[in-house]
Amino acid sequence: MKAEMGSDESEELIERFADAAWMERGLSSNTLGAYQSDLRHCARWLQQRRRHGLRGASRESLLAYLAATVEQGRRPRTSARRLSALRQFYRWLVREQIVAEDPTAQIESPRLGRPLPKSMSESEVEALLAAPDITSAEGLRDRAMLEVLYATGLRVSELVGLTPDQLSSAQGLVRVVGKGGKERLVPLGDEAVRWVEQFLQQGRPELLSGRPSPALFPTRRGGAMTRQAFWYRIKKHALVAGIKELSPHTVRHAFATHLVNHGADLRVVQLLLGHSSLSTTQIYTHVARERLQALHRQHHPRG
Repeated sequence: MKAEMGSDESEELIERFADAAWMERGLSSNTLGAYQSDLRHCARWLQQRRRHGLRGASRESLLAYLAATVEQGRRPRTSARRLSALRQFYRWLVREQIVAEDPTAQIESPRLGRPLPKSMSESEVEALLAAPDITSAEGLRDRAMLEVLYATGLRVSELVGLTPDQLSSAQGLVRVVGKGGKERLVPLGDEAVRWVEQFLQQGRPELLSGRPSPALFPTRRGGAMTRQAFWYRIKKHALVAGIKELSPHTVRHAFATHLVNHGADLRVVQLLLGHSSLSTTQIYTHVARERLQALHRQHHPRG
């Protein structure tokens, strides 16, 4: 399909580039279509400003084009994708000796912020917590573990490694040994304390059958659960809850996200998560900002 570009030469070069990319690299039609779309977008921009077409574009012209995309409110990832398409195109032009120099060679890629971690809504968390069958000892253990995970934001490795002496039900605290052997005290909350107490009274004795175990949440063999085994259990309960996308850190991210959404100070969240640097925790400010913007759009008369 021929685009309304006003530059037959640019269109011809784009088509030749797409054919070469398909033959040499076996790119999918979707990828080729995205390349062509981005290149045509740039060609139109150059044409509208009476600059050279793609073949004669200078580094300055391409920088001006990329700057314009940012001014239009495009995300950095869009600019990065368009620059990537231009890089591939001009490298091909140089290789085919259509142009002498690559004008993108000295253009730096835009800095991309860290992607927001996948999280869960509060209703999804509630569904996940309610998924284990608490009539069995394993189900009661899983419910207690999920409650602790959401209440504390522990890493899965920290959760499965807990021992009974790290827990203080009376104070509602758990002493966690994190990365680098650093210890931190994390509040459990009444609901998590209640489920842990119920498991200690009913589920744990049944799992151990009188045997000692160093693990707070043991398996029937008496040892601590592995991270992989707990992850398998979480995925099983997620299916029951109707949650399709879940990673080992999703509940930890939900813990932090929901705290920030409800107004928690970022440094408090940093301490609870056990982050050594606040910059690691600052990713959650984006979550709070997006929520505030959504609330503004929803409730402000001029939102």
